[in-house]
Amino acid sequence: MSPREIEVESYDEMFQRVKNKKEGAFIPFIVAGDPDFETSLEIVKAYVENGADGLEIGFAFSDPVADGPTVQSADLRALNSGITTQKGFEFIRKIREFTSIPIGLLVYYNLIYQMGVDEFYKTAKESGVNAILAADLPPEEAQDAVVASEKYGVQQIFMVAQTTSNERLEKISKMCNGFLYVVAVMGVTGARKDLKISTVELVERVKTHSDLPIVVGFGISKPEHVQNVINSGADGAIVASAILDLITENLQDKEVMLDKISSFCHELKTATIKQ
Repeated sequence: MSPREIEVESYDEMFQRVKNKKEGAFIPFIVAGDPDFETSLEIVKAYVENGADGLEIGFAFSDPVADGPTVQSADLRALNSGITTQKGFEFIRKIREFTSIPIGLLVYYNLIYQMGVDEFYKTAKESGVNAILAADLPPEEAQDAVVASEKYGVQQIFMVAQTTSNERLEKISKMCNGFLYVVAVMGVTGARKDLKISTVELVERVKTHSDLPIVVGFGISKPEHVQNVINSGADGAIVASAILDLITENLQDKEVMLDKISSFCHELKTATIKQ
């Protein structure tokens, strides 16, 4: 069965599904091909089997300016294992053989530009991708991407941060669909010990200026972080670096790696149950 024939769950359907269960959405991240193609596929299976409601897949890039050391290391491992943009799409197609939950791509615009905007979005749709977020693409320069997203039915995601004004927030909200990616912390990606009260305040502010679902990422690294953002009104939480750290720490023993990832994902999903 090709991705075109799979009944892929939309983000709207996913958010409604978790809402009906009085939960938030748990969305784990992985770089396609980290530490190698087959192992990263097994990791995604562990995500799905342990409560992932959606997936965020990164395509490795040599200069990921928005990412901290953890994601940079994951990108490097994936590149060293031979991952390319085309193999990244093959990775998505393999995922679609065992799950229909929403898949969002987190990429740098250079990868889209190199392939050609139209071709990238066309291939994304055919591979089973729901949405694309280009981390370094500001809304003001995103016209080509937005046109392609509408042409192929791939939702375009944008980020909002604490520095985003209310006026710009409303503008971004009109261009965005699927969900708004709310950046929890200033700076690059990476696990943080504490989730600041300013993150909760940002979620509350975004909710007053947008009707889109809100998913919080950057620095979400503990079950209590997930619980806090869901209880503050967010619809979902993306966890990246804290999971990637488990890959980094257990490269010599895949079984231990998968066991630890499975256990951690179960804890993170349990934390999405609304209090």
